[in-house]
Amino acid sequence: MTSLNRRQVLRAAGATAAALGLPALAQSTRIVLGQSCATTGPAAQLGLQMNRGARLVFDAVNAAGGVNGQTIDLRLLDDGYEPDRCKANTEKFIGDEVFALFGYVGTPTSLAALPLVNDARIPFFGPFTGAEALRDPFSRWVFHVRASYFDETELLVRQLTSLGLTRIAVFRQNDSYGQAGLDGVVRALKARNLEPVAVGGVDRNTVNVADAVKAIVPKMPQAVVQISAYKSCAAFIRAARKAGYGGTFYNVSFVGTQALADELGPDGAGVVVSQVMPYPFNTTTAIAREYRAAVEKVPDAKIDYGSMEGYVAAKVFVEGLRRAGRAPTRDALVSAIESIQRLDLGGFHVGFGPRDHSGSHFVEMSMLTGDGRVRR
Repeated sequence: MTSLNRRQVLRAAGATAAALGLPALAQSTRIVLGQSCATTGPAAQLGLQMNRGARLVFDAVNAAGGVNGQTIDLRLLDDGYEPDRCKANTEKFIGDEVFALFGYVGTPTSLAALPLVNDARIPFFGPFTGAEALRDPFSRWVFHVRASYFDETELLVRQLTSLGLTRIAVFRQNDSYGQAGLDGVVRALKARNLEPVAVGGVDRNTVNVADAVKAIVPKMPQAVVQISAYKSCAAFIRAARKAGYGGTFYNVSFVGTQALADELGPDGAGVVVSQVMPYPFNTTTAIAREYRAAVEKVPDAKIDYGSMEGYVAAKVFVEGLRRAGRAPTRDALVSAIESIQRLDLGGFHVGFGPRDHSGSHFVEMSMLTGDGRVRR
């Protein structure tokens, strides 16, 4: 066979494999995953942390021989937390016939990828977002390891109202992420016959918070729930306090807890963040001990909630891949993940089913300290 004919045969075989949902020939000894997230720009720490945490798991698995004899190749493309760039990245991944998509970061970016995911019938695993629009309507190809924003905002509102705080405002990002969080707050408040006293917005990837301060501070809320990323949330906190606001600030987990603490410094004292991952800063749980041990082996690596989420998502993905067998197809991977009914990762439980791809509803509260730390 000539080299030209050999290449033609390989291309034809690869096309057939892709059409059937099978890994391409080039993946015979490796599983190639695609990850689109921000690694530059105002939301960069969110993507970098998620990727670093996942690599801790995948690198260790590869060093031990892989999963069923196959190593995992996680390919990363920067989307700057912009939907159009994420869509282009996803098109490239699908064109390159990656086996699955893993660890996308953000609601607007993940939603831009979703139609492509469903059309290509490619697994979309562990996105760093709790948006309901990625959960309903149900997609066979989308799996969530984290709790939803509905879960998080319900706990936030429950805690606030239990403290007697009923005048609650919302500072939101002006996109699908901000809308998802606002929907959750409104839903939780409505169940208690309440509604937001004010809503103010900020455009994605900006810190132009002046209009939001004007919309919220004069209404004198007792607390502000923030649905944005760390730089804009930090900017709003500082600007609101400068304008005379003396209430409390609550955030959902996507804000980027350690990044927010770093941005605020001493101004972070008392800021609350809901969390969907186990507390990573001590050794109370087995998963935290394992994660910390993995981080400590990597020079300059840091412990934070973002990389903990990447670590947990990667561990669950590896378990699904293990159950999918030695020659996994995309369909086999989906069925394998659905077979994970109650996986104990060491104090953090994940479970799925044929019509339930939300692996966890775990949420707890944390608070920033004035010295840049996070406590429960």
